[in-house]
Amino acid sequence: MKLLKIDFNEIQKAMEDVSRDAFDYFLDIETGSVVTISVDALERVKGSLYKGDELIDESSLEAYDMPEWIEDEVELAIRIFSEKQRYVRIPERESKEVYALMKKFTEGIDELRPHDELSDALNSHDSFSRFKKTLSIFPEYKKKWFALNAGAMRKTITEWLASIGIKPEQGYY
Repeated sequence: MKLLKIDFNEIQKAMEDVSRDAFDYFLDIETGSVVTISVDALERVKGSLYKGDELIDESSLEAYDMPEWIEDEVELAIRIFSEKQRYVRIPERESKEVYALMKKFTEGIDELRPHDELSDALNSHDSFSRFKKTLSIFPEYKKKWFALNAGAMRKTITEWLASIGIKPEQGYY
């Protein structure tokens, strides 16, 4: 197991971005840092910087006319594709796992009003957003939810890291 400084908050943010419509996230397993890159840059690299199955090298970038502001991101995308052993894509959190945790949390609430309103939110077609919106009405339960969720995410992240051979250094979660 490789010992690495890990920022659990950054990985949690990445895992909780389940839509991945604007950005994708990778863990640099040499530094422990989370790399955020636009989906657009990844797609451009994937779609236009390959010759057959071979990725062109960075020295060939001059042949492509691109705005300066995107060059760094494109170069990063090339590194992500070419150094697959260094960059590991951070997976999205399973929605069924989150839903089960929200249900467990709601079932543990004794007060009738927050319990019933959160239950109704969970039984709606947009349960995740309604659950969050309903929690905002009950700040004391919102705080408890965030604590429970953070603990569950710590476990999920630790298990994922172990699956890729990483053990977080003490004091860096």
